[in-house]
Amino acid sequence: MSSLNRRRFLAITAAAAVVAPSGASASVARWTGRALGGPVSMQLVGLSDAQAAPIFSAVEAELTRLEDIFSLYRDSSELSRLNRAGTLAAPSAEMLQVLSLCGALHGASKGQFDPTIQPLWTAIAEKAGASDLTTAKAAIGWDKVAFDAQRIELPKSGALTLNGIAQGAVTDRIAALLKAQGLRDVLVDMGEIAALGQGPNGPWSIGVAMPDGTLVHRLTASERAVATSVPTAMQIGMAQGHILSPSGRAPVNTLVSVSAPSAVVADGLSTALCLMDQADAAQAVAAFPGARIEVLTPAA
Repeated sequence: MSSLNRRRFLAITAAAAVVAPSGASASVARWTGRALGGPVSMQLVGLSDAQAAPIFSAVEAELTRLEDIFSLYRDSSELSRLNRAGTLAAPSAEMLQVLSLCGALHGASKGQFDPTIQPLWTAIAEKAGASDLTTAKAAIGWDKVAFDAQRIELPKSGALTLNGIAQGAVTDRIAALLKAQGLRDVLVDMGEIAALGQGPNGPWSIGVAMPDGTLVHRLTASERAVATSVPTAMQIGMAQGHILSPSGRAPVNTLVSVSAPSAVVADGLSTALCLMDQADAAQAVAAFPGARIEVLTPAA
């Protein structure tokens, strides 16, 4: 599917779709940082920077905890240890929840969403020879992965990437943390967008853009998440986009944007739909209540 450096091309604004009764914008505390290989940010409406400081500290601690589960770049993370050993005892609840959703996405996408693509992704990125590519392809297959609360087991030479879903899972976790702090008007960008409540002057306005910044769609959102995938945003080989099909099929769409009640669902669907024609894409989205396609641009 992708590298964790995959960026989601969402232009975010807090444009006032309605004017606040006072005629003045509410205060907004803003935070930026890095997580999961890319920039992340938050906007908290109604708080000063001083009021928001302890909340931002709590978010940073939670991001560290979540990266210790999902990051491919941390040798000690659950995912890295699983890929290295082929097995992981006592996986976290967060990992099991994501793997369960991976199974649902795999089924709804007719196998196009498949986290076991990682060995092939690595082989292509490392310009491996034909024999190594054959070995990598043999390890692919979601049905070869076994997991429960006690253990995760991968097939021989197998490895997982959660890059097409982990950012959404992290986005949802951070949004839940902020809700638990009593916050209701929040914009969270952890690689995917979660819009809660209202912006400082009205509904949150989210723009979907191509890598060159061309705006292709705009929507207002509240209690909703948005994820956008662009297969050509990054290349891992000669003319090889970073979103891979387990069958070797090239992406059939150049940009996909999905909104859903949760960021993890929007994230997974936006990845899978890059590899699906319009009819199959619509069927896949229908399997997840509340999800909808915002943009689906077929390849030329």
